[in-house]
Amino acid sequence: MAEKILRKLVNNSQMAIDDGVYELDVDLQKSNKDFVQIIKTNPHATLLTEIKFASPSLGKIRTTSDPVSIANQMIKGGSKALSILTQPHLFSGSPEFFIEVRQAVDVPLLMKDIMIDKIQIDAAKKMGADYMLVIQSLFDQKFITDIDEFINYGHKQGLEILLEVHTKAKFKNALKTNADIIGINNRNLDTLEINLKTTEMILKGYEKSKIILSESGIETPDDIHYLKKCGADAFLIGSSIMKSDNIQEQVKKLVNAY
Repeated sequence: MAEKILRKLVNNSQMAIDDGVYELDVDLQKSNKDFVQIIKTNPHATLLTEIKFASPSLGKIRTTSDPVSIANQMIKGGSKALSILTQPHLFSGSPEFFIEVRQAVDVPLLMKDIMIDKIQIDAAKKMGADYMLVIQSLFDQKFITDIDEFINYGHKQGLEILLEVHTKAKFKNALKTNADIIGINNRNLDTLEINLKTTEMILKGYEKSKIILSESGIETPDDIHYLKKCGADAFLIGSSIMKSDNIQEQVKKLVNAY
């Protein structure tokens, strides 16, 4: 099943590449803020909030609307960085949304996509992304050949890497790479089910060496407390904020979890 879902996501990216979605004629600057430093010094919960209008697990999350307005509400609420979906299929994302937000705000931005090709990394650089997402299991299942080469290429383009894992074994592999932040996805891509205990299980016995971001299924200040206790340094939150009637207030509530 995992193979199936991942294969579908990879095929979607290939389709977008073939359609020329990532052939961009822009040259934007990334933020001058260092997200890792922000995480280390922020007295409150550091949120990487996500602008996404749809997902494979939830379908439509919010009516597609002005991403800049949403970005500004998130930042006013205290979000320190933004993740923006650029994958058109299944996620209703687009590089155009990313470009609009980059031109409007000066916080670190993550290009959130199923990255399988250097063309996408080049697009991230052109759009002024600070971070790009790399998913460990795409390498383990040979959808991409060499993870170190992929990460190094990203670094050469001036991008930081968020490397996402879901199991202890993949986490151990990820620690051997040059990734800047390790993301623990609480969502199982086999079943699309979410379990916050994933973060706890993976971090048990872990000697701190990299910044850890917990992702998926985070809805309340209690969730943030729990994940912080497990060893997470920052939190990627998308759906529960995008579904909210008052994005700014929802972000503020979560930021003030501690």
